[in-house]
Amino acid sequence: MTADDSFDRLDDDDYPAYTMGRAAEMIGTTQGFLRALGEARLITPLRSEGGHRRYSRYQLRIAARARELVDQGTPIEAACRIIILEDQLEEAQRINAEYRHAAAAADPTTAA
Repeated sequence: MTADDSFDRLDDDDYPAYTMGRAAEMIGTTQGFLRALGEARLITPLRSEGGHRRYSRYQLRIAARARELVDQGTPIEAACRIIILEDQLEEAQRINAEYRHAAAAADPTTAA
C-alpha cells in the first residue's frame, strides 16, 4: 500500500492499539470516517476490556489509504474494495517472490 510505511502489520499479541480519537488524529481524519470504514467492513476495531474501540497500526495504515482515495473523490465503498484488492495483490506478489526464490535455490543450473 502507499500509505505511511511506519504502520506495519503486527501479530495480534504484539501491537499497540490506539483509541478511536487518537487513531483519527494520527491519520488526519474524523471518528465518523473510522466508523464508516467499520460499517463498510474494511476494518473491525479491536475492543479493550472497557469495550472501547481500538485500532492497530496496520488498521491505521489501511484507514490512511482509504482517506487518500476518498479525498481523491472515490466513494467510500469503492475505496474499501480497492484497498482489499491492493492487499490481496501485495500478498500474491510476496508469495510469488518466495516461490521464485525457493525454485532458484533448488535449481542446480542457476547456482554459481
